[in-house]
Amino acid sequence: MTDSCVDYQELDGVAVLTTNRPEQYNAQSRKLLEELDRVFAEVGANPNVRVIALFGAGKHFSAGHDLGSSAELADREVRPLQEGMRGRFEHSREQFVEKSMRWRNVPKPTIAGVQGYCIFGGWILASAMDIIYAAESAMFLAGNFQFFTVPWDLHPRKAKELLYESRFIDAHEAQQLELVNRVVPDDQLKDTVMEYATRIAQNDPFQLRMMKMAVNQMQDTQGYHAHISAAHLMHLLSAEGEKDPDYALERPDRKRRPMVERAFQNFRKSKPDH
Repeated sequence: MTDSCVDYQELDGVAVLTTNRPEQYNAQSRKLLEELDRVFAEVGANPNVRVIALFGAGKHFSAGHDLGSSAELADREVRPLQEGMRGRFEHSREQFVEKSMRWRNVPKPTIAGVQGYCIFGGWILASAMDIIYAAESAMFLAGNFQFFTVPWDLHPRKAKELLYESRFIDAHEAQQLELVNRVVPDDQLKDTVMEYATRIAQNDPFQLRMMKMAVNQMQDTQGYHAHISAAHLMHLLSAEGEKDPDYALERPDRKRRPMVERAFQNFRKSKPDH
């Protein structure tokens, strides 16, 4: 496919999906999310695929939402969003909640291999997967984003601590907090994920599906889906509040959200040599 945002391979029953915008640190344009959604649906229905492995090309898994790359702005010109809160809600809900929920519920085991930045929208994408393997370079940043899984991914007190401060966590802290399953050297990330995925692919696909459904349904019984829907509305309210005249943070250019900029400031203070 020309100008494809997602590369696809099929190896030994494993569908290997790779987001392919390395120059933009795999920032999530509307086109990328739509293509990823289509591919997830296709491999979910493909009887030859038993496991899905997800990667990001280049040095970073995902720097989050695409706030204004030339490709994204051109797409918005051709397909403008509906103006006002209705348009913002429909776009935000479909792109970052409905799609992420569909990926969470794909009827096959899913594994993310994360390296470098995993910021806001990157966390959304990784969190929608069943298993997360992290390279040692991985840096995770939680936020008040649309598919707000943070208090499900971490203990609620730790979630509050990180959100209030807006602080990156590295791969090893992410493993201690049980956000990620394993940490491996960067040059071993893909091989390690594929080795695990290939082992899973040898099991019975129907049993794997039932296991996944049972675990996901446990969360849903506790209110997972209802919480995501409610938190999405709080996200929209919070984002609208950034326009208030007494908003506490400086508004950076459109390349970063204010709390992402805050996290980078905190990181530079803690690691002055970086």
